[in-house]
Amino acid sequence: MNDNYTILDVFEYSAEAQISKIKLEAEGLQTLLMDEKTIDSDPLISGAIGGVKLLVHNDDLAKAKRIYSEIRVYAKDANDQLFTCPNCSSHKVLIAPLERKNIFFMLFPFFEKTKRKCTICQTIF
Repeated sequence: MNDNYTILDVFEYSAEAQISKIKLEAEGLQTLLMDEKTIDSDPLISGAIGGVKLLVHNDDLAKAKRIYSEIRVYAKDANDQLFTCPNCSSHKVLIAPLERKNIFFMLFPFFEKTKRKCTICQTIF
């Protein structure tokens, strides 16, 4: 990986990454996608190689984070309301990645309880 770029986010599929990449480039930022072609050739290995990485040039990182925060889709509850962080009351909450702490959850990840993560204060709840 090029030292001049930082991973902004990771996506399961390249189509999701392309949408964010296009928006950032329209704002004049330098971006790259990593592992895009590998996952396009076999989407089932996305989890194994860590997904498609959206990289942003280090000079544009602060601006990219601000723009990406505005266009990102945040988690909603069953009533289509945004979740609220219990720590900072922000509505910028995403579904947290699975932890898979033991072999049971590695084999049966659908049994693991869904957790949420605030993008502002990094609280997992």
